[in-house]
Amino acid sequence: QVPLVESGGGLVQTGDSLRLSCAASGRTFSSGAMAWFRQAPGKEREFVATISWSGVSTYYADSVKGRFTISRDNAKNTVSLQMNSLKLEDTAVYYCAGRRSRVAGWVDDEYDYWGQGTQVTVSS
Repeated sequence: QVPLVESGGGLVQTGDSLRLSCAASGRTFSSGAMAWFRQAPGKEREFVATISWSGVSTYYADSVKGRFTISRDNAKNTVSLQMNSLKLEDTAVYYCAGRRSRVAGWVDDEYDYWGQGTQVTVSS
């Protein structure tokens, strides 16, 4: 198991920004794609954003496109999710995920490693 540790969650108001970070062990992180998923209470886990190993390719869920930005720093073994213009519906537990494939992907079953999640709560 590759430990993935998320941080940066919290309670914010609508329109605020928040930056999530995910720290991973070096060997596997540097070779695979990474992604963020989220799960709201009573809902299925859903894809948020993904980034390829090189960082060149990124993809976003339509619901966050233009507001969220995923990035990675392979030298520091971290992946981040900058979340701007937060909405009530962004409230969820956010999970960092990694996989062996270098290609970015949005299917959660294709990810090999998961963090424990960090809570993001957006209030009005």
